[in-house]
Amino acid sequence: MGDYPQTPRTTANRIRDRIAYGRATAHAILDEAHHCTFAFTVDGEPRALPTLHVRVDDTLYLHGSTGSRPLLAARGPGLPVCVTVTLLDGLVYARSQFHHSANYRSVVAHGTARLVTDETEKRAAMTALVDKLGAGRAADSRPPTRRELAETAVLALPLREVSVKARLGGVADDPEDLDLPHWAGVVPLRHTPGVPEPDAGVTAPVPGYLRAPRSPWLTPAVLRGAHVVLEPLDHAHVDGLLAAGADPEVWRHLGNRQPTDHAGMAAIVTDALRAHERGDRVPWVQRCARTGAIAGTTSYYEIDEVNRSVAIGHTWLGREHWRTGINTEAKLLLLERAFDVLGTRRVVWHTDLRNERSQAAIGRLGARREGVLRNHRRRPDGTWRDTVQFAMIDDEWPNAQVRLRESLRPATPPG
Repeated sequence: MGDYPQTPRTTANRIRDRIAYGRATAHAILDEAHHCTFAFTVDGEPRALPTLHVRVDDTLYLHGSTGSRPLLAARGPGLPVCVTVTLLDGLVYARSQFHHSANYRSVVAHGTARLVTDETEKRAAMTALVDKLGAGRAADSRPPTRRELAETAVLALPLREVSVKARLGGVADDPEDLDLPHWAGVVPLRHTPGVPEPDAGVTAPVPGYLRAPRSPWLTPAVLRGAHVVLEPLDHAHVDGLLAAGADPEVWRHLGNRQPTDHAGMAAIVTDALRAHERGDRVPWVQRCARTGAIAGTTSYYEIDEVNRSVAIGHTWLGREHWRTGINTEAKLLLLERAFDVLGTRRVVWHTDLRNERSQAAIGRLGARREGVLRNHRRRPDGTWRDTVQFAMIDDEWPNAQVRLRESLRPATPPG
C-alpha cells in the first residue's frame, strides 16, 4: 500500500521518531475511530468542529448539516481543512511530573474538502458511515428520504497529505529519578461498548452486529428442540418474562424477589446482561416451541474454559410450563452444547437445600449429588442458604443423554 508523501505540513519538527506515513497504519486508525475534528478558517477566524467520519478507499467523508457555515464555504473550489483523529490508549505515570505522558495513536490530514453534490456518491457515503457503526446496520434501518438527504451535507477530503503520530510503551524517567519512592507505570485505556439499551417500545432483539464476538463458551447460540427454543436473553423479553413469572410460587427458591412491574424485571435482565458482558454468565430466555410464548430463563455460569467446566442455573419456568417437557429438553440442549460442542468435562448444578422439587429434577437428569455448601449464598430475605451441589462428568453423559431422549419420546398408544 505504500506511504503517503512527506510534505512541509506533515514533517515533524520534534520527536520525529513518533511520526510515520504508512497508508495502512493511517487507514486502520481512521477506521477504528468513530469521530474526528476538522479545523478551517471562515472570515479570517479559526473554527474547529467535531463530527463523524468514514473512510472509503483514499477519501475521507465528513458528516454535517447543510445549514453550517463551513459546509456552505465548501461550495465551489472547496474548503481548506485540517482533520485530526486521536485514539487514547493509556495514561503514563512517571516518577517525575515532567515525564508524565500518554500512549496514543493519531492521524492528521491536510487538504481541500469538497462538498459532495452527486446523489449516488452521497448515498454511498452515508451507507458506509451507517455500516461503520455496525456491519449490516444500513440494511437493518430505513435509508434517508430525498428530503433528509438534502438536509445532510457530506464533505469529501482526498487523503494525500497524511501523517501518523503515536506513542507506545512505558515510562521514560531520567536515570537520576529511578530510585524515587513514587509509583510509576501505565494505566491502559480501552474503549469498549456496554450492554445495548433499547428505546422504549422496541421489541426486536439486539442484532448480532451489536454483540461483541466472544468465545463459544460465552456465546448464547440459539438452541432449538421440539418443546423449547433457547434464544439469547434480551431487553425485548422483559414484558414476556414478567407475564410468565406472575405466580409467586415460581420465585420461592430463586435468588431474586418476584418483580412486580416492568422496571423490576428489566433490572433482573440488565443484571444478567451485565454478567454476560463481564464473562460471568451466558443467559438464555426459554420460549415454548409450540406457542412461541416466553416461558422463563436459564443460563451457564461459573464458566471455566481452562478447566472445561460450567454450571447450569438461574433457571425458572412460568408455572403453566411445569411438567410440559420444556425443562427437561432445555437441560438436554444445554448439556449437548456443553459436552458435545464445547468439550466440557464437568457440568454443575446448585440448588437450595430446601428446594426438594429442584433436587429431584436435577437427579432425574442423571447428575450426582456431591455435597452441601453451607451458608453458600444469601437469600432475598437476608437469610443464608445451604446449597446442594450436583454434577455430571463427561463419562456419565452418553448414558444420561440416552435416558433424557427416551424421557422426551411420546408414549406409544396402546394398540
